[in-house]
Amino acid sequence: MKSHFSKSCFLLIFIILGCTSNKAQTPHSNISDFNLLSEQFLEDIRIGKDTKVYQDQLANTTLESLEEGLQTDEQKLAFWVNIYNAYIQVFLSNNPELYDDRQAFFNDERIRIAGEKRSFSKIEHGIIRKSQWPLGLGKIRKWFPNKFERKLRVNKRDYRIHFALNCGAKDCPPVAIYEADRVNEQFDKRTAAYLKRTSEYDDKTKTVAVTSLFSWFRGDFDGKSGTKKILKEQGLIPTKDIELEFKNYDWTLDLDNWTEL
Repeated sequence: MKSHFSKSCFLLIFIILGCTSNKAQTPHSNISDFNLLSEQFLEDIRIGKDTKVYQDQLANTTLESLEEGLQTDEQKLAFWVNIYNAYIQVFLSNNPELYDDRQAFFNDERIRIAGEKRSFSKIEHGIIRKSQWPLGLGKIRKWFPNKFERKLRVNKRDYRIHFALNCGAKDCPPVAIYEADRVNEQFDKRTAAYLKRTSEYDDKTKTVAVTSLFSWFRGDFDGKSGTKKILKEQGLIPTKDIELEFKNYDWTLDLDNWTEL
C-alpha cells in the first residue's frame, strides 16, 4: 500500500483548522474531501487510533455535502466501501456479540451519517448496488428508494464490490483502503485474489466450486453464464462448459483481516 502520510497530514491540518475556525460555522463545512476522510478513517482503525472525529464529522454532515463531494461512481464506490468496512470494524470490535444475530446486525440502523442512522444493508444494497432489493438475488430493484439513496447511489452496478466489502466473517474479502483515483485497479486486484483463493476447479468432473456470493447475488454477475465468463477471464477454468457448485460460507467472526493494494 502506498504511503498515506501526506494524506494524513492534510486531514489532520484540516481538522485542526476546522476546530479553531468560527464557532458559528456548521460542522459539515469542515469536510472538503469525503474520500480522504474515509481513507484516514480506515487507516486509523488499522493502527488502533481513536476514530471519533471521523464518526462525528460523518454524523454532522448533510446530504447536500455528500452529493456535492461524491459525484462519480469511482468516488462513491471508494467512499462507501471504506465507510461500510470501517463501521464493521468499529461495531464488532467493541461488541462482537452483535454478530450473534447477523440479520439484526446488518439491518438495524446504527451508522449515523448526515443526521440520521443508516444500516449496513441500506448502504450495501441501496447505495453501492443501486437500489437492489436485498432478497432479490440481484434481479429485483426497489420500487421507492428514499431521497438519501436516490441522491447518493451509484449510476451503474459493479459486481467487483462483492470482493471488496468486508462483512466481518472469515470468508469475507479482507479490508483494503480504496482510493477514488485508482479504485478500478484496486477492485481488479481484489477480485483476482479473492477468486483465486476461493475457487476450486476439478478437471476430472469438469466442476468448479465457488463462493456462495455468486449464488446470493446472481443478478449482479449475470447468472451462471456470467459467473463462468468471469472465472474464465480470471484463468480459473479452461472453458465455460463446466458445472458450478457453491461452497458453504464460513460466517465465523474474523476481524482485523487487512490487505494492502
